[in-house]
Amino acid sequence: MENTEQNNKYFRARERVATLKKFYAKVSSGLVAIAITGGINYYLNEWENPWFLWVVFGVGIGIFFRAIKIFNLNPFMGKDWEERKIKEFIKEDEKQQKWN
Repeated sequence: MENTEQNNKYFRARERVATLKKFYAKVSSGLVAIAITGGINYYLNEWENPWFLWVVFGVGIGIFFRAIKIFNLNPFMGKDWEERKIKEFIKEDEKQQKWN
């Protein structure tokens, strides 16, 4: 039993590392995209019209929501909330079966 529990922990940790790796790759590619569009913007009009800030805004929003999901920053419906609700429903089900 301990061996399967250790395997499960290992696979969950491995999955988490893979998710973090993807997140950091997305952040890196977003920074590269911002740098390229900033360079194009400077080359075309030397910051007279900083349209590349729309790219910064879009990439920033995407990274923000991905970080909330990955780092479990959602205080309302995060992993802890799921666990609490699961335990609550199990207790309610046990009470109903006890009275039936």
